[in-house]
Amino acid sequence: MNIREEFIKYFEKNGHKQIPSSPIVPENDPTVLFNTAGMQPLVPYLMGEKHPYGKRLCDYQKCVRLTDLDEIGDKTHHTFFEMLGNWSLGDYFKKEAIGYSFEFLTKVLNIPLERLAVTVFEGEGKIPRDEVAANRWRELGISEDRIAYLGSKDNFWIAGESGPCGGDTEIFYFRSNDEIPKKFDPEDDRWVEIWNNVFMEFYKDENGNISELKQKNVDTGMGLERIVAVLEGVDDNYKSSIWLDVVDKLEKLTDLSYEGNEKSMRIIVDHIRTSVFIAADPAGIKPSNTDQGYILRRLIRRYIRQARKLGIDINSDFDLEIASLIIKKYEKYYSELSENKNSVLEVLANEKKKFSRTLEKGLREFEKLVSNETKIIDKNVAFKLYDTYGFPIELTLEEASDRGMGVDVDGFYAKFREHQEKSRTASKGKFKGGLSGNSETETKFHTATHLLNAALKEVIGPDVHQLGSNITPERLRFDFPCDHKMTDEEKKKTEDLVNKWIEENLPVEKIEMSKEEAIKSGAECTFIDRYPDLVTVYKIGDVSMELCGGPHVSHTGELGHFKIKKEESSSAGVRRIKAILE
Repeated sequence: MNIREEFIKYFEKNGHKQIPSSPIVPENDPTVLFNTAGMQPLVPYLMGEKHPYGKRLCDYQKCVRLTDLDEIGDKTHHTFFEMLGNWSLGDYFKKEAIGYSFEFLTKVLNIPLERLAVTVFEGEGKIPRDEVAANRWRELGISEDRIAYLGSKDNFWIAGESGPCGGDTEIFYFRSNDEIPKKFDPEDDRWVEIWNNVFMEFYKDENGNISELKQKNVDTGMGLERIVAVLEGVDDNYKSSIWLDVVDKLEKLTDLSYEGNEKSMRIIVDHIRTSVFIAADPAGIKPSNTDQGYILRRLIRRYIRQARKLGIDINSDFDLEIASLIIKKYEKYYSELSENKNSVLEVLANEKKKFSRTLEKGLREFEKLVSNETKIIDKNVAFKLYDTYGFPIELTLEEASDRGMGVDVDGFYAKFREHQEKSRTASKGKFKGGLSGNSETETKFHTATHLLNAALKEVIGPDVHQLGSNITPERLRFDFPCDHKMTDEEKKKTEDLVNKWIEENLPVEKIEMSKEEAIKSGAECTFIDRYPDLVTVYKIGDVSMELCGGPHVSHTGELGHFKIKKEESSSAGVRRIKAILE
């Protein structure tokens, strides 16, 4: 059974339209590095904007989550995963949503009723206990003993600090050969969550005040990796059909068994898969020391360390062979994998070469320590080896042991935790996520990127297009293909053009049309495959036409004065502009 296809078929039969999977790198959400859930690309429509496909939607969405990065290596966590989802944008609500979930699980996937249990929001403050959801579960045959009421920590959803929010109901499956308990205990880890239905019926403002939403939405999600493992009766996701051929490939390449090497092998295959999807994304992410590029670099270097630990020759093509297998597995569903295959393999190979040189530098640093007759590697040196030369503490211990030296491991971990806390504090704003991101300033910046794109086409050349953008309340960032550093004259021409169009107070029109019409009209249609058959085009006077989800101002005169603050290299052949509106 192909669960992706069965899921889409079921919801299409029930009046839903399938929407394409959005890119991993979000286009209109500056608060996160990656799309972490199926709902993220739908933010404008959850806020009330009309979706071209209507009010009932479904899809399978590529997601990357890094909150569990340190957990990778166990049976259930992944950095990349696929989320199956269905949405109601102001159409059906709790009873229908719960009914769809229950029918799909019990009738299509044939999961026995006795293995299911649910949690429901117990209510808090002015928001009452969700008896509507609980009663619907009772009607469907879930016994009272299998319904647990939980508080906001577990069963209330809000993205960010303010915005649409509401209670949710989660569905659990008893994944064990033990006798199924009569009463459901959410703390019993034999019960695993397989589906979540979020009911967005309230709005929380910046002062914490709660009011009812005019448009009530349903947002659901079911992790593909987890449900496949459940249906196939395995308690290790990496033993499911999603991973079997990939793990088998790694076993053959290493001449090692998965049994006894589980943690390293899980990290290797997980991180290669995630690296493939990030590198294949239309945003053109390359390994770097910032943002998505930093994550890509970290993933590649992490799997190389584990490969070294298993005795794999890291100068071999072990990772490229696994990456090629992953591309072949997924290209039917995500066309960018085959389209960008050569680029992906090149990214992995180049980063591996760089890291190999970094490791050599680290080994030379060790030689200096030995020559100084150091008996103990102190915490500062151990952390420098980790932070500067990419040495995990395990590698430091191995090298020290070979030389009869000790390591201040406790001091290293104290230093490591201090570093983690600083990183978390520094990036707190970036990872809030949510529906509260589209401020008036950010809306202006978003419109300004369209003007910047149009200006660069005139100044640099018609092949310029957006490779990636990031918007914060302070500035916009725009990446584009260019083979040279922009001259001062080119930057001034670009600024002058944008400001000329702002002064002309051009109208910003939102037009819905078919994808075919959009292409014929000359609208900017980069990565056209990701868009549905009916698209939204924003037209700015006779200057710019682009497919986009918004938000935008109504006239360019609202933007203020445009100024380029910095123009720099992002990666090979890609330049980056940072600009503000004064």
